[in-house]
Amino acid sequence: MDIPGKLLLIDGHSVAYRAFFALPVDNFSTSTGQHTNAVFGFTSMLINVLREERPTHLAVAFDVARESFRTEQYPEYKATRAKSPDEFKGQVQLIKQVLDSLNIAHVEKPGYEADDIIATLSTQAAADGFDVFIVTGDRDAMQLVNERVTVLYPRKGVSDLARMTPDAVTEKYLVAPVRYPELAALVGETSDNLPGVPGVGPKTAAKWLTQFDGLENLIARAEQAPGKAGESFRAHLDDVVRNRRLNALVRDLDIDLTVEATVRRDWDRELVHTLFDALEFRVLRERLLELAPAEPVKTGGFEVAGARLVAGELPAWLDAHAVEATAVDFVGTWGSGTGDITGIAFATSDGAGAYVDTAELSVADDQALAKWLTDPSHPKIVHGAKGAMLGCWARGWELSGVELDTLLAAYLLRPDQRTYDLADLALRYLHRDLSAAAMVTDDDGQGAFSFDDEPDEVADSALLRARAVFDLSGAIADELEERGAVSLLREVELPLQGQLAGMERVGICVDVDRLERLRDDFDRAVVGAQQAAWDVLGHEVNLGSPKQLQGVLFDELDMPKTRRTKSGYTTDAEALESLFARTAHPFLEHLLEHRDAIRLRQTVDGLLAAVASDGRVHTTYVQTIAATGRLSSTDPNLQNIPIRTSLGRQIRSAFVPGDGFESLMSADYSQIEMRIMAHASGDEGLIEAFASGRDFHGEMASLVFGVEPEDVTGEMRARIKAMNYGLAYGLSAFGLSNQLKISVGEAKALMEDYFARVGGVHDYLAGIVEQARKVGYTETMLGRRRYLPDLTSSNRQRREMAERAALNSPIQGSAADVIKVAMINVGAALEREGLHSRVLLQVHDELVFEVAPGEQDRLGALVETEMGGAMALKVPLSVSVGVGPNWESAAH
Repeated sequence: MDIPGKLLLIDGHSVAYRAFFALPVDNFSTSTGQHTNAVFGFTSMLINVLREERPTHLAVAFDVARESFRTEQYPEYKATRAKSPDEFKGQVQLIKQVLDSLNIAHVEKPGYEADDIIATLSTQAAADGFDVFIVTGDRDAMQLVNERVTVLYPRKGVSDLARMTPDAVTEKYLVAPVRYPELAALVGETSDNLPGVPGVGPKTAAKWLTQFDGLENLIARAEQAPGKAGESFRAHLDDVVRNRRLNALVRDLDIDLTVEATVRRDWDRELVHTLFDALEFRVLRERLLELAPAEPVKTGGFEVAGARLVAGELPAWLDAHAVEATAVDFVGTWGSGTGDITGIAFATSDGAGAYVDTAELSVADDQALAKWLTDPSHPKIVHGAKGAMLGCWARGWELSGVELDTLLAAYLLRPDQRTYDLADLALRYLHRDLSAAAMVTDDDGQGAFSFDDEPDEVADSALLRARAVFDLSGAIADELEERGAVSLLREVELPLQGQLAGMERVGICVDVDRLERLRDDFDRAVVGAQQAAWDVLGHEVNLGSPKQLQGVLFDELDMPKTRRTKSGYTTDAEALESLFARTAHPFLEHLLEHRDAIRLRQTVDGLLAAVASDGRVHTTYVQTIAATGRLSSTDPNLQNIPIRTSLGRQIRSAFVPGDGFESLMSADYSQIEMRIMAHASGDEGLIEAFASGRDFHGEMASLVFGVEPEDVTGEMRARIKAMNYGLAYGLSAFGLSNQLKISVGEAKALMEDYFARVGGVHDYLAGIVEQARKVGYTETMLGRRRYLPDLTSSNRQRREMAERAALNSPIQGSAADVIKVAMINVGAALEREGLHSRVLLQVHDELVFEVAPGEQDRLGALVETEMGGAMALKVPLSVSVGVGPNWESAAH
C-alpha cells in the first residue's frame, strides 16, 4: 500500500545546541559580530537530511523555556544543565528565520518540550500511514520508535546520524523501544537530572524488564528483585516511579499545526537570498540551491518553436530572426584536432527556432551561414564552443562572436563540479527536465521539428538543446554578474578557447621512428629490471602482483611494514619509494626501475596510438577540470610526459618541428608561484630575494639560516627549496618531513624558522584561510573563485583538506591565470606581427612553439615581452627561452 507521505520532524533546540558545540564559535560570525555557528550547523544538517531523506512533509519543534509541566512536578528536572553560552543567544531566532525563508513549519507550546510536540505529530502521522523520521539528540525519543517511526540520532556533531529503527534500539539498549523509558527510569538520565537506582546499570535493568515483563510488573513484584541491586531498587522505588512519569512523552497535545499543514512548500527565493547574504552563508546557499530549486521542477517547460529548413530558406531566416543574441547547438563530432558538423539548430530572443542539415545546404545557404557565423556583430550563445570551432573549420567556416559559453560560465561559477552537462544545468538553473521536455507546435499547426510530416529526432533534440542554452544563458549571466566573473569569462576564458582550438587543430609533429626505438629500449629495460630483481631474490616473482610482493617484502625480506590496507600492507609507489629510502635494498631499487620502465613504455604506446594521418599528435585541452583554473590535456595527456629522469626526458626528444618549420622553442616561467606569493603577501624577504638577481633558493636559505649566501650548503638550499615550493601547495610539516626524509619535529622547526624570517607569508596564508572560512571561497588575482564548503565541516580530515586547498588555490589559480593571459597576448602578437610561427603546446607554466624559418629572434623577443608582461607584479615575471631541434633540447 502506498504511504501518504514521509514526515521529517526535527528537535530544533537539541540540534542547534549540538551544532553550537560541534563548530568552533570563533570561526563563525558575520562582519557585524553576530555568532552563527549554531545556525550554520543546523542549516547544514537540514540540507543533508533533505537531500538524503527527501521528505514530503517537514516541521521543526522548539522549546519555549526551561520551565514546563515537568519542572512544576519536579523542580530539580534539568536543573544541573549549564546556562546557555552568551554566543548561543539569538541563534535560535536566526534558525527560525532560516526556516521561514524555506517555508518550513516550526512550532512550540508553552509548558511543554519539543519532544512532546514531536511525539504528538509522529503519533498522528504514523496512525495515518506516514513514515516518520525524527532528528533529535534526546534519547527520550527512542520510546517513539516503531515500524513507522525512525529516530535519526547524532553520533558526532550534527553530520553523522545513526538510524535508530526498532532493531537498532533493541541492539543498543537491550530492550524494545516501548521499554526504553522504563529502562531510563531505572538507570536515570544525567542530562535531565533524573537520578537512577544506585548499582543498577543498563544490563541489569534490561534483564529485569525482560524477566518481569515490564516496569509495572517489576514494581508490583519489587520484593522479588534479587541481590543488593534489588535492595537498592526497593529503597529508591519512588525515584523510579517519578522518573517514569517525567520521561513519558505527551502524545496528544493540542497544537496549532496538523500533519497535513507540514507539507513541503516552495521556498521564498528572495528571502533566502536576503537572509543568507546577511548571515554570509554563501556556501550553504549554493548547497541549498543545488539540493532543490526554490520552484518545483517542471517536466519539460521549454517552449520550443521551429522547423527544419529546406534548401534556400536559411538566408532569409537568419536575416529575420538571428540578428540579436542567438543560441546555437552544433550537431556533430570533434576531437583530436578535427571535427565535422552535420546539423545546426538556432534559438533566438524572439522565440523563433530553426534547424538545418549541413548536407542539404545550398550554395547560398552555405555562404549566408559562413558570413553569419564569422560576424562578431551577431552575438552567439553556445554550450561548449571550442569543439564547435573545430567542426566549423572542417567546413571552411569561422565561429566568432561567442558572447557566452554556458559550459565555461557554469565552470567559473562552480569549479569543483564533476560535470557541466546541459541537462544538469537546465535542472539546476531552470528547474526543468531537459530529457522529458515537451515540444510545442508551429503557428501553422504543423508538428514542430518535422519535415515532410516525418519525425526527426536529431532536429528535435538540437532545437530543444538550442532553446535550453538560450534560456539557461539568462539565468547563468545573472549569477556571473553577481559573482563578478563576467570579465574573467569574456577577457580570459572565451578568448583562450579560440587559442586552444587552434592548438588542437595544429597538433605537434612526432618522430615515429624515434618513438618506436624508445619503446624497444623501454621493453628491454622492463625485462632487465625484472631479471635483476629476481637475481637479488634468487627466484622469480610476479612484480605486478601486490599479494606476491607483500610476501617477498614483509615476510621473506622482513622489511618495515608500510601502511595497512584491507588486502595487507600497501605496495604503492609512494610506499615503496619511502621504503627504499629507509633500506636501500637492491630488490626495491630494481622493482622501482621495473615500474618506471613499464610506465614509460605505456606512455610511448599511448603516443604512437595517437599519431594522426598528418604525422602529428592532437591533444584536447579542457578548461573545466581543474578547480584551480589550470588547463588539462587529454587524449593523449601531453602535460604528463615524464621529465624527472633522463630516461623519461628522452620521450620529449621525439617531438620535433614539422615540415616548413626549422625548430621548436620552449618558454617557461621561472618560479612563478613564488613570485605570485611575494606579490600577494608583500613579504619584504621574498621580494628582496628576487630583487637580488641571484639564485632565489640560495638567497632564501641565506635568510632563513642566517648565513652569508656563499656559506649556504647544498642541503640548506634543498630544504628551503622544498619549503618554497611547498608554500603554494599547502605543505604540512608531515609532508615536508616526507620530502626531505627528516623527522616531523625537524620539519616543524624548519617551518617555524622559515616563517619567523618571512612573517608576511605566514600572515598572508593565515589570512587566506580565515577569509575563505568566512566567505566560503578563495580568489585569484583575476577574481577566479574556488568554493570550499568543507572549511566549516565538523569532520577534521575534510576540514584540513579544505584548508590546504584554500592555501594553494589562490597561488596556483593566479599562476594559471597568468599563463592563460600570456597565451592570449602571445597569440594576438603573433597575428599582429604577421609571424608564421605558432603555439603548439601549453604544459603548466611552459609554452612550446614551432618556429618558422628566419623568425627565431623575433619570436624569442615577442615571447619574452608578452609572457613577461602578462601581469604586473611587485616582482617581475621571469621567462626562460630555449630553442632546439626537438622539445627535449629546447627545454632548459
